[in-house]
Amino acid sequence: MSTPQAPIGSGFGAASTAADVIAGHDLLGKVAIVTGGYSGLGRETARVLAEAGARVVVPARNLGKAKAAVESIPGLAVEKLDLMDPGSIDDFADRFLESGEPLHLLINNAAVMANPLTRDARGYESQFSTNHLGHFQLTARLWPALVKAEGARVIAVSSRGHVFSGVDFDDPNFENREYAPYLAYGQSKTANALFAISLDALGAKHGVRAFSLHPGGIVTTNLVRHQSSDFLKASGYVDEDGKPVIDPENNKKTIEQGASTTVWCAVSEKLEGLGGVYCENCDIAAAVPGDSTEMLGVRPWATDPEFAERLWQLSERLTGFITS
Repeated sequence: MSTPQAPIGSGFGAASTAADVIAGHDLLGKVAIVTGGYSGLGRETARVLAEAGARVVVPARNLGKAKAAVESIPGLAVEKLDLMDPGSIDDFADRFLESGEPLHLLINNAAVMANPLTRDARGYESQFSTNHLGHFQLTARLWPALVKAEGARVIAVSSRGHVFSGVDFDDPNFENREYAPYLAYGQSKTANALFAISLDALGAKHGVRAFSLHPGGIVTTNLVRHQSSDFLKASGYVDEDGKPVIDPENNKKTIEQGASTTVWCAVSEKLEGLGGVYCENCDIAAAVPGDSTEMLGVRPWATDPEFAERLWQLSERLTGFITS
């Protein structure tokens, strides 16, 4: 990793919102794709980018639901995409490439979390398939448009959940080990961080830089739909009445605060010439030991360049899409 994994003093913090971060930025003429951009953090990200002048494409599996969710936001276009379906990814990418537009911002935000064991048509575990492999293929297929932008950024929305697990390179799809929802989620979020490292190493000479990030703990999005109310209460993220606890300094955020680091990675001038790092609270995160008890910070298995290269090769093999 050429960029040090250490804070740089962004001027923003845990309580900053996406609107705070994007203030003063003019994105007129820029094109962005935000996966999952019709709900939760993705919708807030797409909204502020569009309000700053960008043309924003929101890929979605359910077109009707997505269009209804964003119809009040000017500058958004909804397109069909299922991240668990390789053919759907190719179709989406082909349509975008046929437009001839450059792609300035690719924000890989869509995710599933800790769901019961589900597999895609290839037999791949759904969290690894959706959160990582689908975005890997999407990014690879959109590569010509990213290069054409002459200064693109790819943002992989990872999570503090990476602390649960590194990538099991021998059995990423839980074929020979017992499925555990949070281990699978942690593996996919570690994969997001490692993906950004390899992508940045490949893309820097083409003007394509990549970042990963932890948005913060947010329990007001659909991502937590597989968690019980008792689990959420025990976690401290909701109170006894089931209401979200908002305490950004302790990783408990609103949607507006949660989207801020994504937007900071997308537009901050302080990141010019940098890349391949994991961010949180609108700054580059600190690297911490694997046995750290700190709530924040990125663990070694999510920043190791050798692991990043192994994951890239595994992803090429599993998707059949060779990028080098």
